[in-house]
Parts: sequence; structure tokens; C-alpha cells
Amino acid sequence: MAKLPPGFYWLYGIHPVQMALANPRRQKGELLATPAAAAKLPRGSKARQVAPGELNKLLPPGATHQGVALAVQPLSAPPLGKVLAEGKPLVMLDQVTDPQNIGAILRSAAAFGARAVIVQDKHSPPENATIAKTAAGALELVPYLPVTNLSRTIEEVQQAGYWAIGLDGTTKQTLAECRPGPKTVLVMGAEGAGLRRLVAEHCDLLAKLPIDSRMESLNVSVAAGIALYEIGRPGA
Repeated sequence: MAKLPPGFYWLYGIHPVQMALANPRRQKGELLATPAAAAKLPRGSKARQVAPGELNKLLPPGATHQGVALAVQPLSAPPLGKVLAEGKPLVMLDQVTDPQNIGAILRSAAAFGARAVIVQDKHSPPENATIAKTAAGALELVPYLPVTNLSRTIEEVQQAGYWAIGLDGTTKQTLAECRPGPKTVLVMGAEGAGLRRLVAEHCDLLAKLPIDSRMESLNVSVAAGIALYEIGRPGA
């Protein structure tokens, strides 16, 4: 059975592996594939052919590997200053810990032109296979950027000319009414707990997504997709 070198993890699924293979910034190790999956990989990919059962033993129970796995190192996040210089929307997550939610948010970020997803290193999982699989390749396009302190990072983002808008379902103003531009960082808290007080106080304003009053809230990844669409909507 294949063994991982120190610092590597198994990334799996056809599209995530295809995207990782095409990313020159990604440090890659051994590539494993069933014969059927190997035919779907980029030409020239040097995969060791394995049976599906070997991948089932290698990967977490229930992993939808689609017949392929690639040993990779986590990507190095770019400096925050380089990200800010591009003037594109950002997402900041306050204690969102579910890797599937994080992966889905990365996917929405890639779809709607956000430049990075910022998290606090103490309260968020490191880059891992679940995030990568749920992101469906977006991890190769949108940096997953851990920082030490969210409040101080909001201050740095504001100094670069960004508006920090915290999403809060209890406030009156809607995100559309804020007329956010591209230089916006959307600050989102975990479901239930919401934004921590100090993080919320550092935001320029708080806004909500209007939803039917019979529903208490939206899943954080769904809310992120809607909010990112609103920011990029013409005339927003």
C-alpha cells in the first residue's frame, strides 16, 4: 500500500486531481489511478495503476475517489498584501470549522470571482482532503489563507481601501442596500454562534440576506454563495 511522505495528504476525485495536476504551484507526489480513471487524466500523467479496492483501503471510509488519488502538499498561501493589491472581493470566516462548508465556500468564491478565503488559524481546519474534494478544484484557484487574528486582519484590509461587511441575520439593513463594491470583505460567522463580538465590532457595517421569516437561517456556504453573487451583480 502506498505511503504518504511527511507533510503530504491524499487528494482524491477526478476534477480535484485534474486541477491539482495542472497547477504548477502544487507540490505533487505519487499519483494512483484505476485503469478507467487514468484515461480521464491529462495526457502524460504518470499514474500507478491500482484496483478500486486499494484506494478504498487507502482513503477515508466512504471517500468518493472516482478511481484516483494524488499525494499533495498543502499550497502555500500568498501574502495578504498581494491579495489586497488585486482589489477583488474577499471572504473571511469566523470559526467556521466544517471542512465541507469551507470547501463549498471556496467553490462559490471561485465561481463568483473572490480572491481569497481568509480564516483564523486556531479555529479552522488546515487544508485537507475533505476541503479539497468539496471545493471541486477551487482550492487550486482561490487561496485558503490562515491568519493569526481576524480583527487585526480586518484593520489591515480596511487600510487597503476595503469595506468589511459582516453578515448578521438579526440586523435590519440588507446586503443589497449596502451597495457593496468589489473591494469588499464578507465576514461570516459559524451557524448558530454567528460573528464573535469583537470581530463584528471591527466591521464597517452589518447586513443580512433577506429570507422567509419561517426559516431561521441559511447554511453558511449557501449564504456565502448568495452574498458573493450580490457583490458581483451589475449595479450592486
